[in-house]
Amino acid sequence: MTATYTFDVFSSLDGYGSYAGDGDWGGYWGKQGPELLDHRFASFGTETRMVFGATTFRQFVDMMAASSEGDDVRDPWVTRMRNSPATVISSTLEGPFDWPDATVASGNAIDIVTRLKEESDVPLRSHGSLSLNWALMAAGLVDRVQMTIFPVITGRLGTDPVLGGAGDFDLELLEHRTLDGNIQELIYRPTLHVYGG
Repeated sequence: MTATYTFDVFSSLDGYGSYAGDGDWGGYWGKQGPELLDHRFASFGTETRMVFGATTFRQFVDMMAASSEGDDVRDPWVTRMRNSPATVISSTLEGPFDWPDATVASGNAIDIVTRLKEESDVPLRSHGSLSLNWALMAAGLVDRVQMTIFPVITGRLGTDPVLGGAGDFDLELLEHRTLDGNIQELIYRPTLHVYGG
């Protein structure tokens, strides 16, 4: 059986994954509450293999190194994610890393993830890694897009459009929930849109 692959991403309502440095929202745009944090923690409760691109992995390693206990960066779900085995797709990174179980895989991302899906006994999940996941979606390797939408519009400060480089897809809604009264989690099955038919 082929392992499922989930592209997990946080977004503002207008589709940005982060905002410029002069914003004062903080992590989660300052909108996190106990439901979101408990739900994230539970969602990492089953064994999972994380898949990262080099840029996102470097950002996570740097954020963890610059943080201290009690920071948003070290929320319990992030610790669970960090303790999951991880495959980092990169031709430039070299270890060792301050990450318990990270392996670098060099080569074509589509080939690497195809092999991981065939060989993994546990689901695959990627948090962030935008350009990597756009390519994997185009190749039909992403089974689920899990988008957590925070109740902010970052029209002036927004950076990193989470789907700005993706192709065109039709989406089937598989699950949805509201967390802390105004955060939306939407889980879709993406299918590459076929034109003219």
